Amino acid sequence: MRLWHYRLIPLLPRQQLLGQHRECCALRGNGWGKKHSTVNYIFKYDPAYLVNYHCKVISELERRGYSVDPAWKDNKYRGKNCEKYEYIVEVWDCEEYPEHDDRYLEECLANLKTKGIAIDKSHIL
Repeated sequence: MRLWHYRLIPLLPRQQLLGQHRECCALRGNGWGKKHSTVNYIFKYDPAYLVNYHCKVISELERRGYSVDPAWKDNKYRGKNCEKYEYIVEVWDCEEYPEHDDRYLEECLANLKTKGIAIDKSHIL
């Protein structure tokens, strides 16, 4: 389980992008609060940070022509088996995770490289 650095979202290959969507869905649902070493940091923040990140993933999926269940665009939606959030801060007021810094970007690039995926840094915005 990993959230790729947000700047990599537009550059992820199909498999990783689809996997990222599944990860976000799981974390927004019953996975919220379940400890996992690579994503524990997200639980320090309002769930709106995750929703904001997921919106970026959804936008990229749609840009590539994939259809996403519109329910996931509801900021309070947590999946079919979870109650909606009663309250969530406005998603657009959220910054990126502070952990998604340059060091984390390098870590993600190295991880992708072990999977045979080389991303040219000059393409990263």
